[in-house]
Amino acid sequence: MPSETRLLSTVIARPWKDVYAYASDPRHLVDWAAGLASAQVEPAPDRPGVWIVDAPFGRSEVTFAPDNEFGVLDHVVLMPDGTEVPNPLRVVPLGDGAEVVFHVRRRAGMSDDDFAGDAAAVAKDLETLRRILENA
Repeated sequence: MPSETRLLSTVIARPWKDVYAYASDPRHLVDWAAGLASAQVEPAPDRPGVWIVDAPFGRSEVTFAPDNEFGVLDHVVLMPDGTEVPNPLRVVPLGDGAEVVFHVRRRAGMSDDDFAGDAAAVAKDLETLRRILENA
């Protein structure tokens, strides 16, 4: 069970539905989520909602929440060693824009440095997402 969670967020000056539409498309992961998809992203054959990613930590599977009207982008990463890592991610309306909120959770046995590294990678990814969408 995770022993600690850090909520990381960024505010994006774009309508929340635009942010959700972009961020919910796994093919865009390589553009903004370097901590998850460093190269190729492809759908898993015969498994809707499951994508194969070349991640910095090895080839992995990512299962996304189905499309929804609530901005939920939760996903579960199946690590190369078989560990499943749930990742809560939300796009929420904020005035005329959006706030993207990611829950970074400390996994069992994770060192302080590794947890801080995960949080830093997510913060960088969220900033990249903001930059892409605000400059589109």
